[in-house]
Amino acid sequence: MSEIAITNNSFLRQYETTVESSLAKIEYAAQERKIFLTKLIIPSEITQPGFKEAFIIAVLEDIKEQELRVVPTSPEIASFLKKNRKYKDMLPVGIRI
Repeated sequence: MSEIAITNNSFLRQYETTVESSLAKIEYAAQERKIFLTKLIIPSEITQPGFKEAFIIAVLEDIKEQELRVVPTSPEIASFLKKNRKYKDMLPVGIRI
């Protein structure tokens, strides 16, 4: 899967990407130096293998550049972080998944 271009829509508090005119998004809530990833929404029209992982990685990389901590409240994103330990250092102190 090639790199995904994402947009941080701070007004709607969500990261977005459009694939074949379908909008995939990860909703979030920002608080101090943390970002709570609350909901992953991928329309059923987006069927490319590996898209979900590539989208989550693109969002995590953007958050890492901002030097924010990640609190995954979405089960899919928590599961991704559990499998991809390289992002473990982005979790706030005391948060385990």
